[in-house]
Amino acid sequence: MPPSTASHLGETGRNARLLDQADAKIIEAFPKMRSFLVTRSGKLVYEKYYDGHAAESLNDLRSATKSFTSVLIGIASGHGLLPGLDEPLLGLIRHYALQDVDPALQRSLTLRRLLTMTTGLAWQTGKKLGEPFIRRLHRGKRWTAFALSLPVVPDMVGRFQYRSIDTHLLSVILSECTGMDAYAFAKKNLFDPLGIKRSAWLASPENHSMGHVGLFLTSRDLVKFGMCCLQGGRWEGKQVIPASWLSQALRPQVEGYPAFGDYGFGWWCGKMNGQTFSCAHGHGGQQLYLFPEKETVVVFTADSKVSRWKNPRPLLQEFVLGAVDQPFAQDNPPPVRET
Repeated sequence: MPPSTASHLGETGRNARLLDQADAKIIEAFPKMRSFLVTRSGKLVYEKYYDGHAAESLNDLRSATKSFTSVLIGIASGHGLLPGLDEPLLGLIRHYALQDVDPALQRSLTLRRLLTMTTGLAWQTGKKLGEPFIRRLHRGKRWTAFALSLPVVPDMVGRFQYRSIDTHLLSVILSECTGMDAYAFAKKNLFDPLGIKRSAWLASPENHSMGHVGLFLTSRDLVKFGMCCLQGGRWEGKQVIPASWLSQALRPQVEGYPAFGDYGFGWWCGKMNGQTFSCAHGHGGQQLYLFPEKETVVVFTADSKVSRWKNPRPLLQEFVLGAVDQPFAQDNPPPVRET
């Protein structure tokens, strides 16, 4: 499985050797990997593609979509289009219900609870984030009604449980408040400002963009998004994402799961090798890592249509974080804004 694109670096020294070792490990042990990119201090310093994929290939981000939905909520909130984080939301979407809803939803359905997956809606979650109920959701035609039919488990209100339906409801609420589906809103307020030209986002049967999955982007555009977040929401001199939102979204808000980290607003976060990180994570190995203390963004993408897959996180721990400990001798690497 040779890479289709070589590194753009021309780097020498320990950092380049470590990244080359990560690349070799991918070729040896990660047969489903599609791309591996690293930026440092705003420059793309390493870029590899595998198994016939290239810079222009779109990646199915799966649940990494959730981090984009969170950021869109932040942008809409910054524009004054959404209720406050702790205001009740049920009145905005009650008309989708086909039956009486649990009265507890009036209190538990808020932006904060949806963003942190603490609504308490009855759900099942496996150790590897598997969600048996998601199949029932995807088979149906009325996704919002399905969500509103779920009872609230009182002991789970305010406690984190990985629950994709919470994030999809954010997309529904975004549509109700802005008059645009999440994809249209993203293109106008996030993708266009970042210069993202190629993308796709699947819709639910109700024509809401899937809030929890369904977004497709190139690896370089995923890097752009990560760099914008790392830069406090600024891109080429413009404030694209409110910095105050990112300061909340990218830090722990609730205790998460040890294997993944704590949870912010649609982002996993914690410490790795002593370094603070935030991560957008999707099934199959779709991962966008932000390491603010190292001014580093790392992207992995992989085949999403797999039942079993290897988490690329050990590559960070063994190779990448060691590589970015030292300054890179920038040898005219390509600006990330070019696609």
